[in-house]
Amino acid sequence: MEGSLEAPTRHVIPWREESWYDEPALEAELRRVFDVCHGCRRCFNLCDSFPILFDAIDESPNEEVDDLTPVQLKAVVDACTLCDMCFMTKCPYVPPHAFDLDFPHLILRHRAVGHRKGETSLADSQLAKMDRNGALGTVGSGLANWASGQGNALTRPLLQATLGIDKRAHLPAFAATPLTRRAPVIVPAANPDAPAFGRKVLLYAGCHDEFNDATPGEAAMKVLAHNGVTVRIEHPDCCAMPSLENGDMAAVASAAQRISAFFAPLIADGWDIVPLTTSCALMLKFEWPLIEPDNADVATLSRHSFDVAEYIVALAKSPGLLPVEAMPATIGVHFACHARAQNMGPKALEMLRLIPQAKPMLTERCSGHGGKWGIFAENFDRAVKIGKPTARAIAKNKPDIIVSECPLAGPHLRQVIAANGDTPPDRIGHPVEVVARAYGL
Repeated sequence: MEGSLEAPTRHVIPWREESWYDEPALEAELRRVFDVCHGCRRCFNLCDSFPILFDAIDESPNEEVDDLTPVQLKAVVDACTLCDMCFMTKCPYVPPHAFDLDFPHLILRHRAVGHRKGETSLADSQLAKMDRNGALGTVGSGLANWASGQGNALTRPLLQATLGIDKRAHLPAFAATPLTRRAPVIVPAANPDAPAFGRKVLLYAGCHDEFNDATPGEAAMKVLAHNGVTVRIEHPDCCAMPSLENGDMAAVASAAQRISAFFAPLIADGWDIVPLTTSCALMLKFEWPLIEPDNADVATLSRHSFDVAEYIVALAKSPGLLPVEAMPATIGVHFACHARAQNMGPKALEMLRLIPQAKPMLTERCSGHGGKWGIFAENFDRAVKIGKPTARAIAKNKPDIIVSECPLAGPHLRQVIAANGDTPPDRIGHPVEVVARAYGL
């Protein structure tokens, strides 16, 4: 039977149970799931994990999953970016179906087993230390940005040789001062004449917002304050998405415990939590409750966390927003994977439709970047290949503005648009930046 009559659900991740790390059981489950995927093949065009799997099966002696070697199984795992799109948009066999497939969390289990055995690469483990790297990068931003800049013929080949970071990949520049350190001066006062006056929002600055590009955060605080919302910006710690990519479950659980405890008294005081980055929102809303299911603070934070566009759209419905100036522009909207994975619909599209005369056009495809996955030399060409159909779909209508809810997807898509032979815009920023511009902020 294909599909289930009930709403999809996800199981709690039993990462503290010893049986979860049993390698023969893991391999058996990989082969079971891959066999179901082999019989379905609906995910052939999502990412390279599935073509790699299907080609390996088709080229095997008996065209069966049982023919695949552990090395071939791992090749499927290594190509996964944990974007969640197979679970969210394609797979008809997700729980509560009898086949009980959760491909991304199976890949996560494989990586957790490898991480426990010390197989996480030095580059992956060090890049996951986002707060340390961000703090060092901001202190020495001039030198760091020079060294990481594209086209630096001295340092980028060295980075590729030592850490495996492709010399062609875009690396985010570091800000001279973290966002939260500037926040007391730059956060506007709430507009007392606006419909939402009295609401309180704590903007959770993810690592990219805090240490690299504060533009989306500055736009969000201006839009919210203009509409009467009292705004506060905090960065208690990294949400640990890069550690999740590594399968470092203990690090993710630790971040969930500490950050949810930080937010708990603020939520009790009436603050809504709005992460500025879609990946952070996904962690707070969905991943952490599956990793820390018995933590009351995590559960409370999940209920009180909202994506930026989701929150602004909700404000527009009640109590309402101040009128927005007309903006006669076509807007190419990249629907980022971790926004789609929040299962809330295309809220960025809804938000941009609030601007009179704006014509937002949605593209629902992966950019190919996949967090830190896409910057490695072994993955960069694959990341560009995955992103090419996305870039073509966005550029075909020649939009005046292109936006993405993912801060890493934007610069990557600029590279891919250029690789397709089109002219990329100077910036692919967050959709809330367009709303701020329409308000004249």
